[in-house]
Amino acid sequence: MKQIKIKSLKEKPNYSKEYKNYLKKIRINKGVIITIQLTILIAIFVFWEVFAITGVIDSFIMSSPSKILNQIALLFNNGTLFYHIGITLNEAIIGFLIATLGGTLIAIILWWNKTLRKILDPYVVVLNSLPKIALGPILIIWIGAGTGAIIAMDVLIMIVITILSMLNAFNSCDESKILLLKSMGANKLQILCKLILPNSLLEFISVLKINVGLTWVGTIMGEYLVSRAGLGYLIVYGGQVFKLDLVMASTIILCILAAIMYFLIVLIEKLVEKKRNIH
Repeated sequence: MKQIKIKSLKEKPNYSKEYKNYLKKIRINKGVIITIQLTILIAIFVFWEVFAITGVIDSFIMSSPSKILNQIALLFNNGTLFYHIGITLNEAIIGFLIATLGGTLIAIILWWNKTLRKILDPYVVVLNSLPKIALGPILIIWIGAGTGAIIAMDVLIMIVITILSMLNAFNSCDESKILLLKSMGANKLQILCKLILPNSLLEFISVLKINVGLTWVGTIMGEYLVSRAGLGYLIVYGGQVFKLDLVMASTIILCILAAIMYFLIVLIEKLVEKKRNIH
């Protein structure tokens, strides 16, 4: 009796030579792009340092990479670097989660109840157009001059965008698919879970990307108003006492944190797309 050989699931698929060359070109192109990006970044810092040393720019006003590194080292040595980073990061993450999850939940409620959506639609539009910084003094009075007011400012900046984006994604679902599920006896909850939410997954990822940027805007804006610690506080303090090295160092750290948070969202997006392709 002949034995049938079963291929291992871990065995690599036998791609054609043309497809392998195509994949190779994609990898090379990706490597070239990353190399150019890093080269541009390094060139910016090199020219910045050279211009500061040669006096082309005023290093007191513009600072320089070496002074920024010295300032970061000083913050590290006196034990305040991770203290301030931790406070700002904690505020940003809490605000990000509340605004993203809360905004999505509100969007679900508005999708569920069309009458409620029509009632609240003008209020959402007005709140979206209102400059959130104008609510800063009110938040301080209502919540107090502390972390709560900063997180509230963070949430206000993100939540309306989240509601509008997710509600638009829910409403853009193909009506024929909804009618098909209804004809098969599906109730509204089943339609939401089986069709609306999965169909809006990519839009949700886009909202996460948008909120990554907005959460740092809201957090730093809140820290400008009421904080006694955090990277926003360091920027304000550095500006007040003309320690611009401290201002630039805090700004660079903010850029790094924002980039890390963004790339984490990109990683989540790739995992979601990979899972969708498998199914």
